[in-house]
Amino acid sequence: MINRWLFTQIDNSALIIFRVFFGFLIAAEAIGAIFTGWVKRTLIEPEFTFNFIGFDFLQPLPGNGMYFYFAVMGIFGLLVMIGFKYRWSMIAYTVMWAGVYFMQKASYNNHYYLLLLLCILMSILPAGNYFSIDVKRNPSLKKISMPRWIVIVIIAQLWIVYTYASVAKLYPDWLDYTVAKNLMAGRAYYPIIGDVIQGRWAHVSVTYFGILFDLLIIPLLLWRKTRLAAFCFSIFFHLFNSIIFQIGIFPYLSLAFTVFFFSKEKVHHIFMKKKPFYTANEISIPSYKKIVLPIMLVWFVIQIALPVRHWFIPGDVLWTEEGHRLSWRMMLRGRSGNTNFYVVDKNDPQAKRNYINKREYVSKKQMRLVTTKPDAMWQFAQRLKQHYASKGKDIAVYVKSNISINGKKSKLFIDPDVDLANVPWNYFTTNPWIIKYSNQKD
Repeated sequence: MINRWLFTQIDNSALIIFRVFFGFLIAAEAIGAIFTGWVKRTLIEPEFTFNFIGFDFLQPLPGNGMYFYFAVMGIFGLLVMIGFKYRWSMIAYTVMWAGVYFMQKASYNNHYYLLLLLCILMSILPAGNYFSIDVKRNPSLKKISMPRWIVIVIIAQLWIVYTYASVAKLYPDWLDYTVAKNLMAGRAYYPIIGDVIQGRWAHVSVTYFGILFDLLIIPLLLWRKTRLAAFCFSIFFHLFNSIIFQIGIFPYLSLAFTVFFFSKEKVHHIFMKKKPFYTANEISIPSYKKIVLPIMLVWFVIQIALPVRHWFIPGDVLWTEEGHRLSWRMMLRGRSGNTNFYVVDKNDPQAKRNYINKREYVSKKQMRLVTTKPDAMWQFAQRLKQHYASKGKDIAVYVKSNISINGKKSKLFIDPDVDLANVPWNYFTTNPWIIKYSNQKD
């Protein structure tokens, strides 16, 4: 049964055309990051970046090096699109994108995480076996079929993403339209549509359409009777997100995925008429069967477990941020704060707490991160400790931080009597110096 389910050969037109779309989009992501100023603001202007904790060795190349870095990524993306040295080009882009992803958090986005996962998957899949320069150079690589597990893995991954994104929205501030209202208010300056999206109807629509779309879109695309309507809703939803929230390639990548939901015959007819259509549907058990099943199991256990880990960490993730990343918690809250850092010379018994001007150390883009995120506060404290150690001083770093979620009254966030420069970061549980929201009076 499992062999028939996973290893039946099907036409591979969807995978081939998706590779073309995917290659173009990841090239656009890399080149666009240069011309929109993203590379400059995120990786060149800052003196240092707030990398994922444990990846301190990842820092931007000096000078204009990151421009060249992203240009090379763009070239690899184009090579993926045309299928030249496909496997190596895809792996190279994956490694470079992973470097950028773990190098900084000032521009953290769940979509960047999804892109990393997709790059890993595409590095494995046989997406260069047709309509590629590799096949023109070596016709023996040509294939018109693929095992069914490829489509299953892609759809399952998308289902996880969308389902968790929907479930995460089921909390009071989303359901009472607070989040939608705040999101739209931040875009009131948009020409033509800025005033339109301030109406209550827009807040209600964004709130419930967001929940229902994420929850139902995969089942509706899978069911033949609702597929076309779901596709039309997808076009509207993703174009709306692209225009209103300006989230890069993700809306267009999401639309590209729909090739895996429409019938193989339709995808072949629309995109690859000249390609022979595969109809044999034989079961071909590959030599890698004993490897692929455990890998798939581990992959999906991780994908299902990561988004729920915050339930095992004390405190509300909306407040503590512990367990927020890698969890498909998309656009769920607005977070603002007033955070000040103070240093004390530990070798001077009479020393007082001296205020640190954050602007002397972090860029404008990094300011929000170090002001509102506990891991960045801890990292900044470590940075200050290193800076003063280079001058021969041993310091303590104290933080006074008040945080507001979704425009509500701000509350004390960090224990002001804890020296953040000299406490460890807890990866798998709570950090006790984060004051839990429930422990405070309104």
